[in-house]
Amino acid sequence: MTQSVELDSAFMALADPVRRSIIARLSRGPATVNELAEPFEISKQAVSKHIQVLEQAELVTRTRDAQRRPVHLNPARLEALTAWIDQYRLVREEQFRGLDAVLQSSAGHNGAKAKEKP
Repeated sequence: MTQSVELDSAFMALADPVRRSIIARLSRGPATVNELAEPFEISKQAVSKHIQVLEQAELVTRTRDAQRRPVHLNPARLEALTAWIDQYRLVREEQFRGLDAVLQSSAGHNGAKAKEKP
């Protein structure tokens, strides 16, 4: 998958509040479909379909543990999303620092003029 397709599938998967809740729950550790379905008023089959969407977006993985199939977060995918978001956050922070410097300079300049007037 290209980065654009990967980002699109991940953000589309995260657009649903149930899937975001599943991600939040999995941030505390792996869980089975039954465990993930507990807080929702939807069927286990519906939760399973949400998990499939998250798997297709590579946000989660499933492993086999004897009779259980726990669902795990895929930290690499989440880190890739965070890195993509951070590049824009850093640009904005730099712009705000520049604006802050201009405002401080302007405030200092206006304060000096006010002191000069008798």
